[in-house]
Amino acid sequence: MKIRIQAINFDATEQLETYIYKKVGKLEKFFDEILSVEVYLKVIKPETAANKEAEIKIAIPNQEFFASKICDTFEEAVDLSVSALEKQIRKHKEKTSRK
Repeated sequence: MKIRIQAINFDATEQLETYIYKKVGKLEKFFDEILSVEVYLKVIKPETAANKEAEIKIAIPNQEFFASKICDTFEEAVDLSVSALEKQIRKHKEKTSRK
């Protein structure tokens, strides 16, 4: 699984990147055919409390999953996005296992 993190208009800290790799890496437990993961981090203007956006796109054979969340911190946004992706992956596995 290839993970790419892109921080738009700022530099992500090493601590944040490590956190993202750890969280996104857990998705392999749910689905082992993940080809790549792209994580986009943005600070939304104007400056408000909840202005950190995390978008995560996962590519698997013949399909993609996407989640985007806006929160107070990037860690929280990544957590919620990963949770949403877990649900999408579970649904996909249920559908394909029934066939």
